[in-house]
Amino acid sequence: MDLFFLANNGLNKSVFRHVFLLLFLFIAFPASSQKTSLADIANPLVGTKGVWLFGRTTPFVTPPFGMTHWTACTRQSIIHIPNYQYYDRTITGFRGTHKPAMWMGDYGHVTLKPSSINLLKTNTVDALQKRWKQKLHFKHCEEISRPYYYSVKLRTKQFQKIKTEMTATERCGVLHFEFEGKENPLLFIETSQLPDSNGWVKIIPDKKQIVGWNSDRQSAHLGPPLPHFKGYFVIQFDEAFESYGVWNGDNLKADSVEQMANSCGAWVIFNANTKSVQVKVATSFISLEQANENFAKEVADKSFAQIKNETQVQWNTYLNRIEIEAANKKQAGTFYSAMYHSLLFPRQFSEYGRYYSAFDDTIHAGVSYNDYSLWDTYRAQHPLLTLVAPEHVPGMVQSLVQMYEQGGYMPKWPNPTYTGIMIGTHADAVVADAVAKGVKGFDYEKAYKACMKDAMVPSQGDSTNRWADRALWTAVEARAGLSWYMKLGYVPDDKTNESVSNTLEGAYDDFCVAQVAKATGHLNEYEMLMKRSKNYVNVYNEATGFMSPKNADGTWSKNTRSGFTEGGPWTYLFAVQQDIPGLIKLLGGRETFVKRLNANFRWLRYWHENEPGHHYTYLYDYAGEAWRTQKKVAHFRTIKYHNRPHGLTGDDDCGQMSAWYIFSALGFYPVTPGTDIYAIGTPLFPKATIHFGEKNFEILARHVSKKNIYIQSVSLNGKVLSEPFLHHAEIINGGKLEFEMGPKPKKEW
Repeated sequence: MDLFFLANNGLNKSVFRHVFLLLFLFIAFPASSQKTSLADIANPLVGTKGVWLFGRTTPFVTPPFGMTHWTACTRQSIIHIPNYQYYDRTITGFRGTHKPAMWMGDYGHVTLKPSSINLLKTNTVDALQKRWKQKLHFKHCEEISRPYYYSVKLRTKQFQKIKTEMTATERCGVLHFEFEGKENPLLFIETSQLPDSNGWVKIIPDKKQIVGWNSDRQSAHLGPPLPHFKGYFVIQFDEAFESYGVWNGDNLKADSVEQMANSCGAWVIFNANTKSVQVKVATSFISLEQANENFAKEVADKSFAQIKNETQVQWNTYLNRIEIEAANKKQAGTFYSAMYHSLLFPRQFSEYGRYYSAFDDTIHAGVSYNDYSLWDTYRAQHPLLTLVAPEHVPGMVQSLVQMYEQGGYMPKWPNPTYTGIMIGTHADAVVADAVAKGVKGFDYEKAYKACMKDAMVPSQGDSTNRWADRALWTAVEARAGLSWYMKLGYVPDDKTNESVSNTLEGAYDDFCVAQVAKATGHLNEYEMLMKRSKNYVNVYNEATGFMSPKNADGTWSKNTRSGFTEGGPWTYLFAVQQDIPGLIKLLGGRETFVKRLNANFRWLRYWHENEPGHHYTYLYDYAGEAWRTQKKVAHFRTIKYHNRPHGLTGDDDCGQMSAWYIFSALGFYPVTPGTDIYAIGTPLFPKATIHFGEKNFEILARHVSKKNIYIQSVSLNGKVLSEPFLHHAEIINGGKLEFEMGPKPKKEW
C-alpha cells in the first residue's frame, strides 16, 4: 500500500501520521517477543585460529555442561593437537568427543565421516579404503557455528557435495547429511583409534543400528589403569542399509557385522536414491543399556529441528543470566562467546542418577561432573559459576569429594581420572570458595576431610620422587614435595621439581583448607594452616627481590630460574593471593610494591595468556592506586579478546581466560577465591544486569567509553564505596552498583 498516495488523495492526515508512525515502529523495533537469541551471538569459533598453527578452543555443539561434545574434526586429535583448527581447509569427520582442552587427551569418543561411492563402477573394498583416507574440503563461508548447531558444506575429491548439520543434547548427538549427485551415500564410523586400546563394533541391519564401545584414553599413561572403562555408543539411522561392513586398520571386511580390535570401525552404504540421512548417536560411560536409555530420554521421539531448538533455549537461559545493554555488536559477541566457553566445563558425567567413576572403576548412584582444569579454573571460572550457574555448583563440589572417597585424593586435573598434570591441590580452592560464598548441597564434613588430606598426607615416595610434569603414573597425586614442605616450610629445589611454585601454591591452598576448617568448626587446624599459609616468605630472597629456589640445607640455588611452573621469577613474584598486605610489606611497602608491579608489566614479563598472573592487574587496588588497575584491566581486555577466530591469544583452559574477561567487563574480579571479596576493576558496558531469579544486580557506568575508563566515583545502593571492593552477598542479594566514569584517573579513591 502506498501511504503517500493515500495521503495525497483524501486520507485524513492525522490518520496517515498514526499509520506511518506505527509502520516505522514495527520496522525499527521488532516485537519484544522476538528477543535477540544470545545463543546466536555467541561464536564458538572464537579462539580456533590460534598462534603457532594451533587453535586454542574447539567449536563444540552441546548444551551447557554437556557430557559429550560434538565437533567437526580437521585433523587427527591427540594430546597437544586440537580436533579443529581454523587454518585447515579439510574435515576428517564429526566426533562425539570428551577432549576438554588442547593439551589434554580424548577418551570414549566416536567419529562419523560421510562420503559417497558408486557401487556399480568400482570395487567396493578398494574404493572404501580410498574414501576412508580422503579428506573432505570445505570453505568457512559455507560454515555455521553456534553453541547449539553446526553446519558445513563438504566436497569430496570426486566432486560430490555433502551438507552436514549437527545438534546435540547432554549425552546424544544428532547429525543430518544431505548428499548431492548420483553416487551411493556412505558413512564411516570410527569406533576406536589408539593402538594400545580396544574397541568393539556391531552392525544390526534390521534395526538400522550400529552399537559399540572403546576403551580409548589418550591420557591413560598418566593415570591408573581402568580395566572397566569404556565409552559406549548407540547409532540409530533413519534409512536402511544397502550394504555394510567392518574394518580393522587397513583391513576392510565387506558384509561382516562385528569386529573387536584396537583400531576398528564400520561402514554403511545407502541406496543411490537416498539423498538425506539422519543419524542419532547416544553415548554412555555406564553401558549399552544406559546408552539406549539416554537415547530414549533425549532424542528418540524428537526431530532434528526440535532438538536444535531445545538446546538453543538452554543456551539462551544461561546466557541471559547476564544482560548487557548498549554494547556494540563486537563487544556483545566477545562477551557472550566468553560466556559460552565458561559454561562448557566441568562436564556432566552422571546419567540419570548413576555415574561411572574413573577413580575406582565402578558404577555409583548419584551426580557427577568431570574434566576440571583446576590449576586454571579455580581463579575465575569456578567463582563465575557461583553467579551464573549456581544450581550446578553443589554437584561440582560434591563430585570432587566423591573422587577423594573413591580414589584417595581430590584430583589436580582429571581426564577423566588422575593425570598428575599441573601443581598444587586447587580443588581445595574450589571447595573453599563454595564454602565462603554459602553454597549448600554438598557434605561439608567430608569436604573438610578431603581438603585436610591434601594438606597433610604426602603421596607415596614423595621425599624421593621429583614429580616431573606429565610423568608416567606412579601413585595417587597429592602436593609435590609436601613431606619437605611440612618439615622445612618450603619445597626444596634440590629435592622436588617446580619447587618455588609448589611452595607458593601450597601456601595458598593451606589458606583455602583453613577456611574450610573454620567453617566446619576445626579451629585448631584453622590456626595451624593459617600459619602455614605464610610460608611464601620462606622462598623470598631479599638479595634478589624475588621468590627464589632454595635447597634443603637452606642455601639459595645458583639457578635463579629453577623451580617455576610455566614461567620464571616475574611470573610468580605476586602469586600470594591469600595475604596481599603481607606481600606488600615483604616487598618494601606500598610505594615499592607499586614500582615492582609496574615493572612486571614491562618487557613482556607479564603474559596474560598464562593463569598465574590473572589477578595481577587487580593488585593495585590493595596498594591504594586503583586507577592503575583500571588502566591495566582496560588494556588487556581490549588487546587480548576479540570476536573473531583469532580472538584469544592463549589457551582458554576450560573457560578461565574467558571468565577473566567476563568479570573484567562487568567491573570486578575474584582475586582470592576462598573469600567472598571481589576487587573492583573498570566496567565496559553502560549497563549490565546479573539476574538471580527474582533478584537483579544492576551495574551502571555513566559516560563510559573507550576513553572514559577511569572511575570518578562508585556507589552501591546509593552509598559511596570507601574502598575498591565488593562482597559476594552484596551482589547476589540484588542491588545497584553505579559508576561515574571519566577520561582521567582519579588517584585518590
